[in-house]
Amino acid sequence: MPRVCVLVPFAFDEKGLANRRAQQQSVTLSADMGLDFRPVKAGPALYDSYHDYVLADFAMLEAGLEAADDGYDALCIDTMSDSGANALRSMLDIPVIAPGRASYLTALMLGHRFSVLTQWDGWIALYHKGVREYGLEQHLVSVRSINTPPDVENLLGGKEDVVFPKLRDAGLRCVEDGADVICLGSTTMHQAHAFLSEHLPVPVLNPGPLTYKLAETMLALRLTHSRRAYPRPQVEKRVMITAMAEAAAKREAVPA
Repeated sequence: MPRVCVLVPFAFDEKGLANRRAQQQSVTLSADMGLDFRPVKAGPALYDSYHDYVLADFAMLEAGLEAADDGYDALCIDTMSDSGANALRSMLDIPVIAPGRASYLTALMLGHRFSVLTQWDGWIALYHKGVREYGLEQHLVSVRSINTPPDVENLLGGKEDVVFPKLRDAGLRCVEDGADVICLGSTTMHQAHAFLSEHLPVPVLNPGPLTYKLAETMLALRLTHSRRAYPRPQVEKRVMITAMAEAAAKREAVPA
C-alpha cells in the first residue's frame, strides 16, 4: 500500500491535526492509499514575512526527511508557501508535491489566467514570491484578500456566516479582474471550498486535496522529480538539520 505523508507546517497537537485531516473529505483517493498528517517540531507562527519563510523551509525540510526515513512513498506540503519543497527534492528520491506550484499549474490547465483568493493581507507577499519564482507572473491577474486574521489551528470553524460571504464577494471581484480560475490561498481555507465552488462561476482549486491526488498520480505513474533540476548536495548535513530542529523544539517548549 502506498503511504503518503502530509507535512503540516505548525507544531500542532491532535486537535490541530484533526482540522487538517478534514481536507480528505473533499477528494476521492484509491482505497489502498494511506494518508498520514505530521506536524513540524518547531516553526514560524504566521508565514507573514521572509523571516518566517526561512524558518518554514528548515522546519519542513527536517520533518520531510524524518518522514522519508520512516518509509513514506511521497510527501505533500501543507502550505501554499511550498516551504521546504525544493530542499526536500534535492535530498530525496520520492515525490514531493507542493500546493502553490500545483495550484498555479493546474489553473493553467483549466484556463489562461488565474487569481489567488486569500483571507489575510499578511500572506499576499508569499503568493507573489511563488508566482515570480515559477515564472508565472503574466498569468496572475490578481490577489484578493478579505484581510481576516487567520486561526491556523481552528481554521474557519465558527466563522462561516461572516467569512464565507466575504470570500464569495472577493472571488467575484477576481472574476471581474479576468480570472478564469481561482486558487484558494491557503490550505487553512479548505472549509470554504464547497461554498465557493457553488457560488462562483469559475473553477476554484482546493490546494491540499489537489496535492493528495497528484501524489497518488505520481506514484501510479512511477514518476518523481528530475535529478537534473534538483541536484543532490555533495555534502549532506542531516545530523545538523536534526539537531537544530530538536533544539528549536526544546526551546519553544520553554515558557517565554
